[in-house]
Amino acid sequence: MDKRYDLEERTEEFARAVIALCQKLAKNTINIELVSQVVRSAGSVGANYIEANEALSKKDFANRIRICRKEAKESRYWLRLISSAQTDTEKNIDALMQEATELMNIFGAILKKSV
Repeated sequence: MDKRYDLEERTEEFARAVIALCQKLAKNTINIELVSQVVRSAGSVGANYIEANEALSKKDFANRIRICRKEAKESRYWLRLISSAQTDTEKNIDALMQEATELMNIFGAILKKSV
């Protein structure tokens, strides 16, 4: 199987895991805003990777990969805030923050090779 599809699946699974975590969180004023932000950024990682695979030029590809990295970094940020806002911290948050970090590193490596 082509490696890019493995990463497409991985980014989709990351977004699904973030959504699953967010569904378990208490519905309060703080969490509503945090959930909105993290779901948006986590989903954007995979969406932009799909766009990168359809890029018309190397420059477009590199730009989309930069966005993937940025969105993974942003997801990690929101996950940290969610973790600090919870009284009963979910173990899954740490795993998701680790996955966001790994995705950042993967997209950083792809970017270095593509430019």
